[in-house]
Amino acid sequence: MTKLIWLAALGVVAWRLLVGRWPWESGRHVARLRAQSQARVLLGVSKGAARTDIVDAHRRLIARVHPDRGGTAEQVHQANAARDMLLEGLPSDTAGA
Repeated sequence: MTKLIWLAALGVVAWRLLVGRWPWESGRHVARLRAQSQARVLLGVSKGAARTDIVDAHRRLIARVHPDRGGTAEQVHQANAARDMLLEGLPSDTAGA
C-alpha cells in the first residue's frame, strides 16, 4: 500500500514537471482556453491580437450592442468581459508606462 502511494505521488510530480501544471488543474486550463476562444470570436480578433486590436474591436462591438442602439445590457457585459479576459492574457508592458 505504501508503494502505491509513493508511486502515485511520483506520477503526480512527474506530470507537473512534464506538463507544467498539476493534474487537477487540467480542467480549469481547458475551460479557460475555451473561454478565451469564445471571447476572440465575440470580438472578432485573432489569437495573436495586440492590445490596440482588442480595444478597437471592443469599441466597435459596444457601438453595435449598446442599449441606446437596440442592444441589451447583457451584451455589453459580455463584450466587457471578453475584452477584460483577452487583455488580462496579454503580457504586460510596463516599460512604456
